[in-house]
Amino acid sequence: MPVVAPFSGDTRGVSDSSSNGSIVPFSPEAPNHSAVYALRHGLKPPIARLSISWSRGNTLRVSVLRQPSDDGEAGGRVVEVNLSNGDAEISDAQWRRIAYGSVTPFALLQSRRSSVSSLSKMSISPSHYHVDWWEYVMEYSKDIVSLLGHRKSPSGTVIEDPREIVKTVEEPTSLKAAWDLMEIFYADKQSQPWLPERLVDWLTDYDCLLSSTQTTVHSKLVGFQKELVSLQVIEDYPKYWEVISSALAIGWLELVVKMLRLHGSYELDQLGNRETENGLVEAVAVLISKMPRMRLELAEGKAGECFMAKPDFMKAIHSGNPSFHLTMNRIVLSVAGFDVGNYSLFPLLINQGLESMNSLAQKCMQLKPMSSTHRLIELMVGILGENTEVVLAECSRAFGPWMVAHATELMTAGSDQAEVLLHEERDNLGEMSIAELHRLVYAQVLASHVLTWQIAPVYLISCMKQGMGLLELLLCKQPVQHNETLLKNIEICRLYDLDSVSSNIMKVAGVYHWKHGRKGAGVFWLQQARDEVRLNRIAKYLFDSVGKSISDESFKQWEGLIELLGSESKTAGGLDFLHKYRDFKKSLKQVQVGKTTDASRQAAESLISLMKNPSTPQQFWLPLLYDSLKLLNWQERPLLSVSQTNLLLNKLQELSMAKLRPDFIEVDLPPQALSSVRLALATNLGRAILEE
Repeated sequence: MPVVAPFSGDTRGVSDSSSNGSIVPFSPEAPNHSAVYALRHGLKPPIARLSISWSRGNTLRVSVLRQPSDDGEAGGRVVEVNLSNGDAEISDAQWRRIAYGSVTPFALLQSRRSSVSSLSKMSISPSHYHVDWWEYVMEYSKDIVSLLGHRKSPSGTVIEDPREIVKTVEEPTSLKAAWDLMEIFYADKQSQPWLPERLVDWLTDYDCLLSSTQTTVHSKLVGFQKELVSLQVIEDYPKYWEVISSALAIGWLELVVKMLRLHGSYELDQLGNRETENGLVEAVAVLISKMPRMRLELAEGKAGECFMAKPDFMKAIHSGNPSFHLTMNRIVLSVAGFDVGNYSLFPLLINQGLESMNSLAQKCMQLKPMSSTHRLIELMVGILGENTEVVLAECSRAFGPWMVAHATELMTAGSDQAEVLLHEERDNLGEMSIAELHRLVYAQVLASHVLTWQIAPVYLISCMKQGMGLLELLLCKQPVQHNETLLKNIEICRLYDLDSVSSNIMKVAGVYHWKHGRKGAGVFWLQQARDEVRLNRIAKYLFDSVGKSISDESFKQWEGLIELLGSESKTAGGLDFLHKYRDFKKSLKQVQVGKTTDASRQAAESLISLMKNPSTPQQFWLPLLYDSLKLLNWQERPLLSVSQTNLLLNKLQELSMAKLRPDFIEVDLPPQALSSVRLALATNLGRAILEE
């Protein structure tokens, strides 16, 4: 419903709060004030009021109305304001690229799910599919991740310059970080035994995002990098050891080794005097570079030794203490002469087992409450708490409908509890499941934009309860005036076997084009829809509109339309008469331009055929005969036999009797037309009798 607001001031630019031109008052000093969009309408003041309503997609339609005046200026103008998508990290164009790119992986996964379900209903053991289902989900996840951006290489943090610790690169998006996080915890079953190492890799890529709301290792590195230029004796600087400790705590071993080798004892002029100190630092660096890591493999440039089995890993760390990172951290701090400090949430999580992560996270949140938490932190807390509803809520709040519609596939990979929760039909949702509800919400978002509506059916068709009905509603609401949209609409109907919907769409298109003067396009679409009722109405309309004499130009106007309608009575409303009428007119034209007797004889036979045909409307009898006066008065010989002439005279008699009926249709012919036809028929009859 449009919102009408009084307005004063010029809106050709952005109005501030002091100009009294704001629809909703706001304070620019407020930390979270609403965005203000320029409204350039080009009208001269005074502006009387604004009418605001939603347009398609993420745009507002604003009607700017002026006070009535005599200056010749337009009384108003309608402009559209394009609103942002709410995520500054991703542009509208990028969102559409993600939306289109995620359709194929989603559809493929739904097809595989349908196959598994079919095998189950056929009592065929789908155990193979159950075992490998998470692999299908991982394939799906990799396709989605490729749309969200490329993973930064692990060596991106460390560069060859020994004095530069952090390399400046483009920050990743929180959307990709959230997706990777959910993949780690839900979908990737193969790497569950080395979950802490997966979190190390995740934090390497995305710790920079968390710097916006809290102090992180990445923010410490960036700050230290700025101070490093002015440091003369780096090992005497307490922050140097603090940064090393933090990096070691979360497993950034390569960075720790690099920073240790910034130690002053490595300087060429210091080696001789500080050989013992240098040996100790180098021993620690070598020890760290050989640190055991329980993971599948190590990427090129990664420090540490890889162990795939837990017994081998435990043996490698000698004491069997799982807090090996903390032990090494104490060694480094002992070298520096510092005590072990407090750790933030993520370093502690990485050094703990999966079972204790949730309780540890809660303790960290209580001990060090944050005034504002990053959306990734909220998502992490929900995941650690194994609370599916909280994770869904955080995904929806922080990342929108796209994330929820696609991430549910990750959450149900191998988790029976999540499968039941998300796919169980609920009475309070109209017998829909939570997963189906979120797909419908996302499909509605797609359907509201002119550039994405055509991919909404892929998600609607996956919703078994209400998806098909909403799909039919979506297709029926699409505009038919643009041929490309219409053809796309019909193609979607064909893909999903919606023949009745396709027929209705073509009927609407036919009526629309006919009413807007595009008669040929209207008839074409009505024929495609096999709408005999409307085609019959058009036929009657043509009967009333076709010219009444050979010289009438209106017949030429309709001749192409008659050709388009065809002559099959079942699909063209009994328009075979108009085709015969057109052929008769053409033969008469040849007679008019002086063709031979054969042409005139053919025209006479066509006339008799038309007059005998029961489909020839009575209103055409007299025009046909009047147009045929030259045939009736043919000089060389009579073209009509006695019986044929009597047939035409009887038609005239019937026409005289029909004038007494109230539904008789008068024709627009000269007053002497009837008498001229009667005289010509009488003359032809006499000549035919004499000849026979």
